[in-house]
Amino acid sequence: MKLTRQSAAPDGRMPLMEHLRELRNRLIKAILGLVAGAIIGWIFFAPIWDFIKQPYTRIPPEHCLAGKCDLVVHGIFDGFFVHLKVALIVGALISSPIWLYQIWAFVAPGLYKRERRWTYIFMCAAVPLFLLGGALAYLTMDKGLKIFIGLAPGDTTVLVGVQDYLGYAQAMLFIFGLTFELPLFVVMLNLVGVLTHERIRKSRRLLLFGVFVFAAVATPSQDPFTMLALALPTVVLFEFAELIAFFHDRRKDRAPAPPDDELSDDEASPLDLEEIDAELEKDELEKDQLEKDERTIR
Repeated sequence: MKLTRQSAAPDGRMPLMEHLRELRNRLIKAILGLVAGAIIGWIFFAPIWDFIKQPYTRIPPEHCLAGKCDLVVHGIFDGFFVHLKVALIVGALISSPIWLYQIWAFVAPGLYKRERRWTYIFMCAAVPLFLLGGALAYLTMDKGLKIFIGLAPGDTTVLVGVQDYLGYAQAMLFIFGLTFELPLFVVMLNLVGVLTHERIRKSRRLLLFGVFVFAAVATPSQDPFTMLALALPTVVLFEFAELIAFFHDRRKDRAPAPPDDELSDDEASPLDLEEIDAELEKDELEKDQLEKDERTIR
């Protein structure tokens, strides 16, 4: 019988090769979703491109050619690669529910049944958070562009290549979107019992400092405005994550232990120490009696 991830073991254990096959299947599904979304992005390239370049058109026209801020195509193949990159960006956004689910589905079978129920919460929160991060990146892109283009001398004209701008926009969208997922992973680790609120509380200062350092390094423009635009909302999300972990751990501590007959298959029943001691004492007495009988026979 073929060993599958679902039937390998109740706790999700399986051989290494089965893990690799499962990873391959998840990657194929995620890539197919990305390709389907990219096809949609390629078909509707014109309106999508007009939307993506809007932050650049909002910069001051002093440094633009003839007072009009247009992007410059440097190479023969730039037009094709712009279509391809825009299609991939749109494909990644449209297929985000698919590849986010594939990530979680690869991890979830290794959890207990009661922990797999959090899959729905993860999916309901992951997609909106990713899209919220992308929307915030879009709204702040023109601020970073204004800061750096404004540093150019007044008698110069800034010609921004279409590939450079698209790379900047792509990095902003995905860095913001994926960073907004980090507090969600903290919540999920707490819900499944891997990360306690006490540990989050003790590491709080280091965690917040790491958020600002990450925002300063990860943002493509690395200007103060973009760094704060990424760091401050992420800190707020981490505060919400810590609050959720606090109430979850307090509720779990107050919950009475369920009777042995109500425990699920993946929960171990508490050990009865008195019965164990009685069994050990009985074994010792039987052992002593056997030794006495042997000496009597001799």
